[in-house]
Amino acid sequence: MPKKPIKENAWLGRAKRIMALAQTGLAYADNDYERDRYKELEEISLKMMSELTGTTIPKIRPFFEENRGYQTPKVDVRAGVFRDGKILLVREKADGRWAPPGGFADIGYSPARTAVKETREETGLKVEPIRLIAVLDKALHPHPPSPFHIYKLMFLCRERGGTIDKGWEVMDVGFFDRKKLPPLSKERITRGQIGLFYKFLEHPELETLFD
Repeated sequence: MPKKPIKENAWLGRAKRIMALAQTGLAYADNDYERDRYKELEEISLKMMSELTGTTIPKIRPFFEENRGYQTPKVDVRAGVFRDGKILLVREKADGRWAPPGGFADIGYSPARTAVKETREETGLKVEPIRLIAVLDKALHPHPPSPFHIYKLMFLCRERGGTIDKGWEVMDVGFFDRKKLPPLSKERITRGQIGLFYKFLEHPELETLFD
């Protein structure tokens, strides 16, 4: 983890805030005049986020159209699973790079159940969550700039059975030594966060980290 807190790009943060206000306004506006003003703010925000992150507007827009109403952060859950001192990683189809199994939390699943479900679906392995080690704001860590506000929940898990059988969402699965990690999917994980999994594995007495 970085020694000094990382701050999100100020203009990206403002663009996200404008979008949140626009989305809330569209949900509660009671006349066409108000709706038009909020739609204009929504378009301004989309253009700002696109320019600041390099993500195209057509890729950003569906996320907000599918989640209209009062805006809250998305939740990304990651499972840290170890075997003989090596960490379990999956190769993501999105960028061909590697990350611990996980993904956005689904409605109807608790955070811990999400870690279990995602690990089983992506790797074929059954796991048991041992503890929550960190709740992180993605914007405050060295990930690429993102138009979406995301919280990351990191669980240390224990292998409980199953056999490695990669799911359709990933390209490959494997256990890796901390000194020989493959190229990481920086959208999903950083080397510092991999180090956190190892740190809590070796020092279970540590308190959960946040932000």
